[in-house]
Amino acid sequence: MSTLQLSAAFSDNERTRPLIGGQIKPEGIELFASTVYPSEMFWRQLKFGDFDVSEMSMSSILIATARGEHEWVAIPVFTTRYFFHTRAVVRADSGIEKPADLRGKRIGVAEYQQTAAVWSRGVLQHEFGVDPRDLIWTMERTVERSHGGATGFKPPVGVRFSYMAPEKDLIGMLQAGELDASLNYFITPNLVDRALTKPAEGKVRTLFPDPAAEGRRYYAKTGIYPINHCVVVRRSIHEKYPWIALNLYSAFVAAKASIQQKRNAILEPHLATGLLDDEARKALADDPLPYGIRSSRHVLETIAQYQHEQGLTDRVVALDEIFAKSTLDL
Repeated sequence: MSTLQLSAAFSDNERTRPLIGGQIKPEGIELFASTVYPSEMFWRQLKFGDFDVSEMSMSSILIATARGEHEWVAIPVFTTRYFFHTRAVVRADSGIEKPADLRGKRIGVAEYQQTAAVWSRGVLQHEFGVDPRDLIWTMERTVERSHGGATGFKPPVGVRFSYMAPEKDLIGMLQAGELDASLNYFITPNLVDRALTKPAEGKVRTLFPDPAAEGRRYYAKTGIYPINHCVVVRRSIHEKYPWIALNLYSAFVAAKASIQQKRNAILEPHLATGLLDDEARKALADDPLPYGIRSSRHVLETIAQYQHEQGLTDRVVALDEIFAKSTLDL
């Protein structure tokens, strides 16, 4: 069998570097991989289809699928997870001390349909009773340079929404008193994010005083570790070479295993001396970033539910609509 040569784009993190650098190679596939900032990567894929394989926003793949756009097949490799609601920031003098105080306030967001924003709104609604319609939304990205511009985004019915002026950015508006809070912001300029202003000391603070503690509370209660990115392959390639999904999946699993082996080698002396207790040993043994659908079904079904609740899809998209059939039992 000849080697299939594919263009690929991934964000630069420890779980993708073994594939980017060629230390791990998918069987039967040669990846010509580039590192691309995620915001830019998703825009380029959704608008131009620049790469054969890439990471993809969970929100955007769900929206595109609900609209009947089937250019991409997803693989259950989840390269990024985070408790995104803990990244919410407020103006230091806004008087906002808790999530309930956000009601009626002006909230900035890089992009309304962004996965991190979907998770944050879902948590605000289900954990703290703050509905998206309780807030006044301003979006930084333009229609032309947004993921939503490529997937037909329209502000959901009942949501107070506007686009930011092109000469402004989230942090600048927040510090100038034109916004009260922001769900997220970026400090790295790229093709879609402005990042014109850096946070000034004392002007902006996190909504949750202890973001890590809030993340632990949320996980202990829900068991959800929110997924941000999956991996996609061009559908026309997958249909011609259906084995590609499992081969890519196996390569990503091997890449993650290689990282864990290096960590274990570093920690082994400490384990042997008894410096770590049983709870710490168990935490190190557990994989907090599992790949596959079975271990993350509840997380994936939750974001599909949030997408529909928030008016971004006209129905709850089923997992078998987006993921390769051969991966559904992984």
